[in-house]
Amino acid sequence: MGVLSGIRVVEFEAIGPAPFGTMLLADMGADVVRIDRPQKASDLGPKLEGKRADITGRNRRSVTLDLKRPDSVAAALELIERADVVIEGFRPGTMERLGLGPDIALKRNPRLVYARMTGWGQTGPMADRAGHDLNYIALSGVLSSIGPVGGRPVPPLNLVGDYGGGGMLLAMGVLAALVNVQRGGAGQVVDAAMTEGAAQLGSVIWGLLAGGHWTEQRGSNLLDGGAPWYDTYETRDGQYMAIGPIESRFYAQMLEILGLSNADLPNQHDRAGWPRLREAFTAAFLGRTREQWVAAFEGSDACVAPVLGLVEAARHPHGVARGSFIEVDGVVQPVPAPRFLGTPSAQPKPAPERGEHGGDALRDWGFDTAAIERLRELGLGWRA
Repeated sequence: MGVLSGIRVVEFEAIGPAPFGTMLLADMGADVVRIDRPQKASDLGPKLEGKRADITGRNRRSVTLDLKRPDSVAAALELIERADVVIEGFRPGTMERLGLGPDIALKRNPRLVYARMTGWGQTGPMADRAGHDLNYIALSGVLSSIGPVGGRPVPPLNLVGDYGGGGMLLAMGVLAALVNVQRGGAGQVVDAAMTEGAAQLGSVIWGLLAGGHWTEQRGSNLLDGGAPWYDTYETRDGQYMAIGPIESRFYAQMLEILGLSNADLPNQHDRAGWPRLREAFTAAFLGRTREQWVAAFEGSDACVAPVLGLVEAARHPHGVARGSFIEVDGVVQPVPAPRFLGTPSAQPKPAPERGEHGGDALRDWGFDTAAIERLRELGLGWRA
């Protein structure tokens, strides 16, 4: 069920951005078979196992292969021959050394979309170096703009590199390449690099910089907490409210609800007056609790919202009304997005254990009993 129903994806076990990109495709109905190692690699990072907090691993079925064995490589190639998409997140050259590189895969399956997720990209002087989200967004220029004025750059979790500039970019590239194939084009390689994806996420900042509306002094600009009316403020109970009334009419509503007079304050866009505005907003928000401010701003267009924790977010009335979160095997998680009203995505299934449901996947992919037994002899492992 879903808009990608019928699309077959072979995913090679990884952490971070590649599983997230694959999750997006799986949520939309793609049939994903993940090739896992027989045991979790000791240096594979904090990948979660089992029941089943590995949310980005949802909606898969798993087979196990030791790709250091030639017979297991042969089994992987048989899966690739039947796939529409391959997704891998190894360092450049790894798949080639295993005998599973794009040249071999595309020769076996000319309509294949072969998607590669890395931090630095497949080429360039840093391509073979290790790294993580924070390193990639540092090199992209994005990290330098995140943090308080006079302070150090602050890691924005791992959302900018791994997920926004990584997995989501990967999924978009896969979808575009699939459209090209369905229009009669050949299969091809998708080279998704987190440094480039993170830089793309910062496109609006590059534009503001070019137009003279952004400085490289951290925490002094419109969207980085420099503007007092685009920031967070503590409430009387130690919680926080987030405000963002960029437009003057929304700003006027916020001032009215805060009990402040525009006539007594500096102009909204007068940078010299921003310290006074910040003092006024700080004092005002400290006058009530967060929930009191939520009630005060209810129904307004003042662009003010409470800063919720993860557990609170899943219980917020708006998300509850839309069904924005769901519980799967006891794990609360976001529902698949975006929504498709004509072909809605199915309820997520938890991430598989290693090899779980692999036999069913092989049968669904058209392997008969004899072929499945031959694959088992080649080293392919699975559980019912």
